[in-house]
Amino acid sequence: MSGPVTADLELDCRGMLCPRPVIELGRRIGEVEVGGLVAVAATDAAAAYDVPAWCRLRGQEYVGQEPAADGVPRYLVRRVG
Repeated sequence: MSGPVTADLELDCRGMLCPRPVIELGRRIGEVEVGGLVAVAATDAAAAYDVPAWCRLRGQEYVGQEPAADGVPRYLVRRVG
């Protein structure tokens, strides 16, 4: 079994409520190169909907979700442009 996906940027959004995780994602995604991967660890259940929707609206690629080491959902986003 493989381990967690390695991201170019890890965003710890634990404890942040909607819409803060996607605001943080939007603010920081420019820190990675095009093709780079951002991981957003978020405890807010709304992030499961907000992150994929943000990707569709912003033209970024939603790669999927996996658990972080502590079991918190970790949403993976690839920077397209």
